[in-house]
Amino acid sequence: MRQTQITINVELDENHVPEKMTWNAQDGGVENQETKATMISVWDEKAMEALRIDLWTKDMPVDQMKMFLHQIFVSLGHTYQRATGEDDVADKIQEFAEDFAFMSKIK
Repeated sequence: MRQTQITINVELDENHVPEKMTWNAQDGGVENQETKATMISVWDEKAMEALRIDLWTKDMPVDQMKMFLHQIFVSLGHTYQRATGEDDVADKIQEFAEDFAFMSKIK
């Protein structure tokens, strides 16, 4: 069986707040790419719940965080459609993403 790794390195300040983050993805050709935010979700089948790690650096601009979240909402709609084939629900997720963009004043 072949294995690969995706890693995230987090430098913390004295208060344990992320100050700098980089990530690596062997198969994607990504090496020490700097990022301001990351959100990772994994499915715990035993507990039947999503476990999350949400991190952002203290200098992540609020307007960029809004754009980041908007793009995640759009991606969730696409992922939901591909995983379930339920276009009507996927469309609702897309509608929410657009409402979010309007309300957060990024569009």
